[in-house]
Amino acid sequence: MTKMLGLRWTSTMAGALAATVIGSAATVIGTAETEAAECPRKDALGTSRVLSVDPKTYPRVGLKSFPQTLPLADREVVLTFDDGPHPPTTSKVLAALEQECVRATFFLIGQHASEHPDMVKRIAREGHTVGHHSFSHPFMGHIPFEKAIADVDRGIAADEMALHGTSTTTPSTPFFRFPYFESTQAELDLLQSRGIVVFGADLWASDWEEMTPEQQLKLVTERLAASGKGIILFHDNKARTAAMMPAFLRYLRENGYRVVHIVPTGTSQRNADTR
Repeated sequence: MTKMLGLRWTSTMAGALAATVIGSAATVIGTAETEAAECPRKDALGTSRVLSVDPKTYPRVGLKSFPQTLPLADREVVLTFDDGPHPPTTSKVLAALEQECVRATFFLIGQHASEHPDMVKRIAREGHTVGHHSFSHPFMGHIPFEKAIADVDRGIAADEMALHGTSTTTPSTPFFRFPYFESTQAELDLLQSRGIVVFGADLWASDWEEMTPEQQLKLVTERLAASGKGIILFHDNKARTAAMMPAFLRYLRENGYRVVHIVPTGTSQRNADTR
């Protein structure tokens, strides 16, 4: 989206991670933390740990939009992708993540999820977290409250239908990111009352801007070097992002960064078990 207007791990391994997340989580400042499943490639970047995010403690995160973010240590990053699924590019992003045994969070547009349910299932089957990003990607600060919330709920229902075959406005993963990071206080308060974590980001790849994959890699690595850690925003529907992702993951590995995978508190990792 134009934001500035505003492993191959088997399902068995995914299930093993689910059991780990539930059975051996330790409470850490409003989150639960576990070791990630072991990566079969010993030289891969891998996923260093899993954070289970409690919406009561962290209702809104991401320093670009809010005063607090996730409790990440230096050189820890959370990888997030917006606006998918878009099979031609999402599949390349997934392949890059798989190669390095990295797990990420995908904030899906409901209309796209409805059009590509198999890709939604693949995202979940490969162990990634599926979050929500509205149905039609409107400017929610410029439309009536009722219309905005209806679009939020329609998007959640579409994502849930693609994932689990059930249309429900109660998300199995209560993570949401507003299109363009644009929201009203009333919208934020309502999502908080429903136990839905609203995600901003700590740094942007700015991949909605026209640039080469090489330029994007330089931009995001410079920003990451300056911040040292954080929730990073990418778009899996951008060809430049898909093209630069293997090099970016290699940069993380070669420069001592660690990837943190986020899931909801008390999750059964239902998404990861989706067949």
